[in-house]
Amino acid sequence: MSKPLMRIPYTGPLPPPLIVPPSAASRQGAITALAHFLTSHVSAPAAGNTPPHTNGAGHSNSNGNIKDASGRDIPTRISASVADTNIASTPAGSGAAGDVHTNKAESSVVARSASTGKTVLLTGAGISVASGLADYRGEKGTYTQNKSFRPIYFHEFVASHEARKRYWARSFLGWRGLHRAAPNATHYAIRDLGRLGVVDSVITQNVDSFHHMAHPTLPTIELHGFLRSLICLSCRRLMDREAFQAKLAALNPAWTDFLHELLQSGALDTEDPAERRRKGFRTNPDGDADVPGAPYTMFRYPACPHCLKRPPILSDGSKGLVDVDADGAWVPPVKSSASNGGGGGGGGGGGGGVGILKPNVIMFGESIPAAVKAAAEAAVDAASKILVVGSSLATYSAWRLVKHAHERGMGIGILNMGGVRNEETFFGEVASHAGHSHSTSSDLTALSAADAKAGAGQHTGQNGSNDGWNSLRRDLVRASLPAEEILPGVVDYIRSQRNT
Repeated sequence: MSKPLMRIPYTGPLPPPLIVPPSAASRQGAITALAHFLTSHVSAPAAGNTPPHTNGAGHSNSNGNIKDASGRDIPTRISASVADTNIASTPAGSGAAGDVHTNKAESSVVARSASTGKTVLLTGAGISVASGLADYRGEKGTYTQNKSFRPIYFHEFVASHEARKRYWARSFLGWRGLHRAAPNATHYAIRDLGRLGVVDSVITQNVDSFHHMAHPTLPTIELHGFLRSLICLSCRRLMDREAFQAKLAALNPAWTDFLHELLQSGALDTEDPAERRRKGFRTNPDGDADVPGAPYTMFRYPACPHCLKRPPILSDGSKGLVDVDADGAWVPPVKSSASNGGGGGGGGGGGGGVGILKPNVIMFGESIPAAVKAAAEAAVDAASKILVVGSSLATYSAWRLVKHAHERGMGIGILNMGGVRNEETFFGEVASHAGHSHSTSSDLTALSAADAKAGAGQHTGQNGSNDGWNSLRRDLVRASLPAEEILPGVVDYIRSQRNT
């Protein structure tokens, strides 16, 4: 397998988090600070403070619909497939068409938020840990538990039949854990914050579809796509992941038996390699599953069923032909990729061919579609505050959105266990106010003794009474506590304040 063209960002430990205000180090203090952050009215950033955007994101018409540079409406429920997929031709029952269409009843909500002090949420893998899924850089995250782990890169997937076999073998074993998982208290708290009118939209880095399941009416941008579907690199149609899993099982009976053994032993319930081995998950030195008599090099995966039924027309005007074996598994074409291309890749190793299915997610080294980028930026531009939940912002596509919000003078909130990439960029004014370049919570305590009392249960009031914090130019909050424990408390707190 070829070496990656770029390194995976921030696989090592991040600096300790800044806690803002100091009382947010406690559960009640974090709940109070976040509730105030979400409910305080903040004027929209002045037009002069908003940097120009070459993509035109953030402009809206009289109906409130966000428009791109060409004047077209940008959907408020959009995923990474929308720029490439022919939605109109997506067959009913594929589990995909409704996931990327605009909810017309809600399309104007995001555009109104700047004038009403609303917040856009940016979520990451940390919020799904309570659902039983591993994050990346947490205490039991994938990078933490498995130092040798590295994901497949987009160019590898497209160019190599062997790389795809390896990917789908691993995915076949891991899919059940995701498929049987469900949204947790954080996702439903986000739903309730939307119902309370303090959150207008969500941008998520997650591909688990839990937002889609927990709050289908709250506009959500799936920045990195979703695993519930696959996308064909030739015809751009979507295929349901569960149907694909069934085809994988039929094509690979030895792997299916092995999967049943792992499910029964609980070996797939942990990311710890040693514990997995104790429970029967045997791996070779490369980390691949050691299935007796069935190495991953023998793993088979199906071709796109739509291309099989109706071969697509290639860029040269010829009809693309899908090469499959007797059981319907995709095989590299006998002809060269130049004469039977369309699979998105070329060269040896199975890079050519038609009907190659790819997970409908943004892989490392793959670009986020322009329409998705524009929609995410427009959602940020339409808000007055951004709250990051469960993300270390190690991925640049997420960090740049918070940096963009910071440059616009928006309120910044972060609720994440552990450190965040370059968080001093967003909370530097607090650190400088305290006289330190990277202040600890004890350094910042002197800034507001009254706020410290709030952490002990003495609430400062809906409007706050902490002159030290209110003297800052924007709303800021930073807490390092589990979202599933804090956000439901924030919902209850806001409800109680409105009932008094």
